[in-house]
Amino acid sequence: MKKSILKEKSKSFAIRIIRFYQILKYEHQEFVLSKQILRSGTSIGANIAEAFYAESDPDFIHKLSIAQKECSETLYWLDLLYSTQHINEAVYDSLNMDATEIMKLLTSSIKTVKNKLNH
Repeated sequence: MKKSILKEKSKSFAIRIIRFYQILKYEHQEFVLSKQILRSGTSIGANIAEAFYAESDPDFIHKLSIAQKECSETLYWLDLLYSTQHINEAVYDSLNMDATEIMKLLTSSIKTVKNKLNH
């Protein structure tokens, strides 16, 4: 199977999110927001993985669009956790940078396939 930077980065991000969730839950006793970011942060990669088995280009775009929405939600939870002092700036910056990079890759991939469909 062809390697995909998007799949690799989203899987690495999901692993980071799982570890981040464990720290939030067990060390900081934060149960609600930690569960939210776990769900959205791991969903990004799951939807990207699903997209690679899409039935058509529109289905591929749809799956990547869902991943894009989950990435946006993850960025929201990160911002909320940082704004409420649940995480420090270094952790926020690192996770935010990774999520933003995935968002850019998703946006680029969606635009590429849409342009292909329109021509």
